[in-house]
Amino acid sequence: MSGPEPFGARLRRAMDARGPLCVGIDPHAALLAEWGLNDDVAGLERFSRTVVEAVADRVAVLKPQSAFFERFGSRGIAVLEASVTQARAAGALVVMDAKRGDIGSTMAAYAESFLHPDSPLFSDALTVSPYLGYGSLGPAVELARESGTGLFVLALTSNPEGGEVQHAVRADGRNVGATMLGHLAAENAGETPLGSFGAVVGATLGDLSSYDLDINGPLLAPGIGAQGATAADLPAVFGPAVRNVVPNVSRGVLRHGADVVALRDAAERFSEEFRAAVAAM
Repeated sequence: MSGPEPFGARLRRAMDARGPLCVGIDPHAALLAEWGLNDDVAGLERFSRTVVEAVADRVAVLKPQSAFFERFGSRGIAVLEASVTQARAAGALVVMDAKRGDIGSTMAAYAESFLHPDSPLFSDALTVSPYLGYGSLGPAVELARESGTGLFVLALTSNPEGGEVQHAVRADGRNVGATMLGHLAAENAGETPLGSFGAVVGATLGDLSSYDLDINGPLLAPGIGAQGATAADLPAVFGPAVRNVVPNVSRGVLRHGADVVALRDAAERFSEEFRAAVAAM
């Protein structure tokens, strides 16, 4: 008896049907204020429900940032649970942006929180940090394979501080970021049409031709919009791997709320720009 369909296959189908856009759900205090909402659980719920209503039935991926929900305690987590359920019911894949990373039973518990089908926060994929060593992610990798979910591993991030770790050179001459990409390529070997273990690679990093981004898995690309990168930059940054890029836009879409139509229009504009950029390759 076959198991659940892997995340990579489901993501490839969603990207082909809906375009590659990933919209972040980032209800930080300043954005709630821009929407005319209070920085409280009621404002959080209204914000999240509006974003899901606006775009969950038309974009490939929604990416809630767990921290902005966690800051409200159990009531915020309840809003996050509802948002995940509603987004997945509307056809969007949910990548939980929680950047979890630990060892042993603690890593296993983090994985179960987001990747076990019985969890109230069950998501299609989870962002994770490998900087306790890639092998520390083993429990999450194992559960993702069992549950048909995926991981996005921090590899070459867009924040300037990341370089002091990710560009550090190992004894074998490869830097840490390239090492993470190599581990992911091994996880995805032989998978079709796309592996389920992706990398987080910033769209603001410029020419990455010295890195092998062909990991046969998705590349989650933050940095588009408010951080300065554009859809037109993607082919130069990602080269032939651009077809597997999942471009993440948060503020570029969310600043158009709380108007549902304006949010939809903004998401559609970004989707079309990304489709055109990929088609130009």
